[in-house]
Amino acid sequence: MHHKPVGKRLAPGIIRALRTNIFPPWAPVLTDVAVVETSRWHHRLMDNEQPTNLHDSSKPEGRAIKGRGAASNPEGRFETIRHDAEDDGWSHELLDETAPRPRTEVTEERARSVISRNDSPDIHFTQAINPYRGCEHGCIYCYARPSHSYLNLSPGLDFETKLRAKSNLAEVLRIDLAKRGYVVSPINIGSNTDPYQPIEKRWQLTRAALQVLAECHHPCTIVTKNALVERDLDILVPMARENLVQVFVSVNSLDNQLAAKLEPRASAPHRRIKTIRALSDAGVPVGVLVAPIIPALNDKDMEAVLAQAAEAGACCAGYTTLRLPYELKALFREWLALHAPQRADHVMSLVQQMNAGRDYDSDFATRMRGQGVFADLLRRRFDIASRRHGYGRARELKLDSSRFVPPRKPSPQGDLF
Repeated sequence: MHHKPVGKRLAPGIIRALRTNIFPPWAPVLTDVAVVETSRWHHRLMDNEQPTNLHDSSKPEGRAIKGRGAASNPEGRFETIRHDAEDDGWSHELLDETAPRPRTEVTEERARSVISRNDSPDIHFTQAINPYRGCEHGCIYCYARPSHSYLNLSPGLDFETKLRAKSNLAEVLRIDLAKRGYVVSPINIGSNTDPYQPIEKRWQLTRAALQVLAECHHPCTIVTKNALVERDLDILVPMARENLVQVFVSVNSLDNQLAAKLEPRASAPHRRIKTIRALSDAGVPVGVLVAPIIPALNDKDMEAVLAQAAEAGACCAGYTTLRLPYELKALFREWLALHAPQRADHVMSLVQQMNAGRDYDSDFATRMRGQGVFADLLRRRFDIASRRHGYGRARELKLDSSRFVPPRKPSPQGDLF
């Protein structure tokens, strides 16, 4: 199999490595996570153009990779070169080869600012922190995948294997919070990528951010699907006593086999339910997010998730439906063709019914929960189950913003005494 570039000509070996993200057999494999240290990560936004490589979903480009959500590495929407595979008669030989699994690489990034602002009317917070770019959880449905295109990387395998860690996050967060005129409002941690994804065990950037927020008595919310959040109970419990924190645990199915394919490196569903219990028992207010609900795939579990989460101590609940912006459309269709081929057409038919006849409708009024008959049915089911299990009407608690104390600016001479 060889590749025919459109635009600048690249060596076939380079193209093959980029497209498959597979290392040659002779490459040394020392660990599952390779760390690349750089003083600063620069990325370039290329001229905008229409997404490419929107292949036929009935013919998946890649093969399912155990422990990964995506099966291929399609070009991002800003790339100016497209790579097309052409069968030269040897493809059956290549498919028989046992290739090493793509490793996770983490590159250090020196951030200039870490608080992002949001003014979308359908999102409940106005400020957010994301310690990492990309997410090793590998959830195939993740709406954040297209953001990797801004790094000139693929929203496919690159999103879950080529990660960026904002190593100076705590330092820059102090600077941001100390700025004159800063207006306090709860900061969401994990709005784009999961703050407790596996690489947090080593980098501990989320923990560092929490330490700064706790020191300043700054309110925050956390969204995660990883049990690692329990590690930081020593910070979260004192914050909870001052009404400064609320945690949301995302659980969209109780089917372990389905979860292993949809979100391969996230904590297992039953483990997340245990995390809800651990947080609740410790006095940390915790909610459950049934998100995303994918019609004809995991919607059957909605009531059971709400029931088990309530029994474990969740005080509030919310849900969203599947969103497929930009390159995610093709990636999710490819996943369906690989993992659920018999129901793929039915799933996408319902998705389109909920999105005005398209794979995705970005209208603020409907993008989170959809529209139409099936969306209305989901809404009624959720409301009935929420009332049955005693969830409050409000999705979030009103956290206390009055306790905030700006961080002390570092002295240029350091501490003299």
